[in-house]
This record gives sequence, structure tokens and C-alpha cells, in this order.
Amino acid sequence: MKTKGFVLVGGQSSRMGQDKARLLFKSRFLVQDVLSKVIQITEDVALVGRPEAYVDLDVKCLADLRPGLGPLSGLETALASSRRSFHEGLNLVVGCDMPDLQPRWLEQLLVTAQSTGALCVAAKDAAGKTHPLCAVYRTACLASIQEGLDTRRLRLLELLAAVQAVEMPVDGVIVNVNTPEQWAIFLEKTLCQAT
Repeated sequence: MKTKGFVLVGGQSSRMGQDKARLLFKSRFLVQDVLSKVIQITEDVALVGRPEAYVDLDVKCLADLRPGLGPLSGLETALASSRRSFHEGLNLVVGCDMPDLQPRWLEQLLVTAQSTGALCVAAKDAAGKTHPLCAVYRTACLASIQEGLDTRRLRLLELLAAVQAVEMPVDGVIVNVNTPEQWAIFLEKTLCQAT
């Protein structure tokens, strides 16, 4: 089954104070590290956000169809793009702010989506947190996403409930970095593990 990959970069990064996607990590931007993991698993990858902000990365970037409405708008853009290309397969969607993503988790999400036939399969990490932006969505989820946007029900966990998402356990904690303090803690932990 065909698979497309999308990395969401459209957030305001207001708590971080700078573009999270452009945080330096392993001698490159964080978004490049995340992209490299998604590329290992999918046949076609695109960013979703502000195309003018990422022209230097040499990767396709789709503009949000409804800017300013958060990650649900990014999901709409991703799945609408899939539908336009007559793609009825699976869409792997991740946020750009997950520096410790493991490719094996992404592969497990796709395998689970294929084997269950679920509309959505979302990662549930070892801390018990469900991650709607580390998930596989079928294009058929688009109607539920658009309904949420139309009625301003923008919470991703509400979407997961609406599409009866399957939660798939992963063998680690998925870190989202949203503040300079969280980023500093993550980098310190990474440095300690490397020594």
C-alpha cells in the first residue's frame, strides 16, 4: 500500500521563542533529523507549514489551507494533498518537534494500520501519553478533520475519538520540545547518553 509522509512545521513556536524546526540538532536542523526518519519509511515526504520559511531545505512544503488553526489544519492540508493525488493509502504524520523519534516506531505504526484497517493509528508512549502527531491517518479521516475545523473543535484528541483511532504502544517516551527549558533538558540527556 502506498504511503505518504508529512512533517508539520506550521506552528507558531511561541513558547520556544524561535522556530522549533530550525533548532540545531546533530549538526543540522531538527526538522531535517525528523525528515530523515520519515523518509526511511515512506515513499513521498512533504513539510506542511509556511513554504517561504523552508525554501532552503530542498523539500516540498505545502501551505496550510487554513492558517492559524493549529495542527488540525496541518492534518487537513496533508490529507487533502493525498486525496488530490488520488492517493487512498496511508499517511504518516509527525510533528517537527520530536527529536527522539525512532524509525522502528514509525514502521510499526504503518504495519499496525495495514493489519487493522483502522482509520488512524496513533503512538502511545511508555509514559502513557497518546501522540496524535505521531500517527498514521487514512485519507478517509479528512471529513472528520474538516468537520472539526468548521465547528472550531480543534483538539487532536477529539479527532482521535471521532475516528476511533487505535493506540499503538511504543517502547519509549516520545518527547515534544516546546520551550527552551525542555530543549535544554533533552540536549543534556542526549549528551549524557552519548558519554
